Amino acid sequence: MKKILSLFAIVGLIVFSSCEGPEGPPGEDGTNVLGAVYENIAPNYYNFTSPNYSVRFTFPTRIYDSDVVLVYRFGGVDSSNRPVWQALPETYFFDDGTRDFSLKYVFTYNYVDIYLDGNDRATVPADYRVNQIFRIVVVPADFASKVNKNSYLDVITKLNIKESEVQKINF
Repeated sequence: MKKILSLFAIVGLIVFSSCEGPEGPPGEDGTNVLGAVYENIAPNYYNFTSPNYSVRFTFPTRIYDSDVVLVYRFGGVDSSNRPVWQALPETYFFDDGTRDFSLKYVFTYNYVDIYLDGNDRATVPADYRVNQIFRIVVVPADFASKVNKNSYLDVITKLNIKESEVQKINF
C-alpha cells in the first residue's frame, strides 16, 4: 500500500509541475476601479441653512466597508485661475483664538453627511455657508494611507482620475 501511495505521489509531482508554454497575448487595459469623484455643480450649489445646516449625499452604489471618503470644498481659484479645493474638516477661529465654526463630514458605506458646526451657525460668513461646491472622493483604505489626503490634486493625480471623469451630482 505504501508503494502505491509513493507511486501516486511521484506521478502527482510530475503532472502538477508541468512545463511552461509560450506567453499569451497581453490583456486589455482595465478600468479605473480605484476611486470615484462626485461634485455638485451649478445651479446645484448647496446652502447651509437652519435648522440642520447639513447635507447628505447617497452614493449611487454601495462603497466597500474598507473604502475611505474624502471631502473637499471649493475655495475659489488661485493666481493661475486653477480651482482651490480645501480638505474637510476645516476649522475657523475668532481673532481671540476661540473656535468660530467648522465644516465637517461623516460617512458610512452608503452616504456622506457634510455639516456646518459652530456656536451660532446663522452668523457664519456667507462665503462659507451659501453657494457651496463640494467634491466627494471615494478611495480604497490602503491607497488613502499612501497619499497626501489634504491635497485634492495629489489624490486625483495618484488615482489617475481626469477632470472629465468627475461625476456631477445633485444634493
